[in-house]
Amino acid sequence: MDIVGSLAPFIAALVVLLIVIAYAIRILREYERGVVFTLGRFTGVKGPGLILLVPMVQQMVRVDLRTRVLDVPSQDVISHDNVSVRVSAVIYFRVIDAEKSTIQVEDFMAATSQLAQTTLRSVLGKHDLDEMLAERDRLNEDIQKILDVQTDAWGIKVATVEIKHVDINESMIRAIARQAEAERERRAKVINAEGEQQAAAKLLEAAEILARQPQAMQLRYLSTLNVIAAEKSSTIVFPFPMDLANILATKAGGSSQ
Repeated sequence: MDIVGSLAPFIAALVVLLIVIAYAIRILREYERGVVFTLGRFTGVKGPGLILLVPMVQQMVRVDLRTRVLDVPSQDVISHDNVSVRVSAVIYFRVIDAEKSTIQVEDFMAATSQLAQTTLRSVLGKHDLDEMLAERDRLNEDIQKILDVQTDAWGIKVATVEIKHVDINESMIRAIARQAEAERERRAKVINAEGEQQAAAKLLEAAEILARQPQAMQLRYLSTLNVIAAEKSSTIVFPFPMDLANILATKAGGSSQ
């Protein structure tokens, strides 16, 4: 008992030392940084690896530097052409300055989320519905640039913004469908008119070529008869020479005089 009693102070001191060491030693992973405060004042950013702190004097806040994914809830947006839509998006960002993200803002996740919602509504409200549907890449880039500038003071880097869904009510969907159908009909009529124009130009060119040699028209007659005969038609067509038609027309004109 005397030996145990004599070792008790050493055992107590050893336990206290182990507790102090447990509070003093911190291990940070490769993607983590530690923001150290000494008596409440910022004294530096440490890590990764083994970190030693003075217990009861220094405190450390862990900051994760990996890319985070923030899902922006659906927002009610009125477009520039007065169409009501619901838009949702996703944001990819990461902490690039652990000091600013800890000192300059209380909760950078909540702050970035609220800023993303307001920016999404303000940017999309300046554009028409057609631009929201057809030019998402440009809108994503505009939103990303605005968020990146505003979150720079918090030590946040917004890497990517992606608009996920643009929800439209049923009446607007039907209106868009009618508009698309009318556009397809317009294109069909234009294509048909262009085809007629090209065909007329080719027929005029062919007529000019045939007019240079009268024998060419006779060859066309024979070619046409060959096609008709191949189809086993009961109709018999006799070509009427154009020269004879001209002679008859000339005689008719002379007799009338």
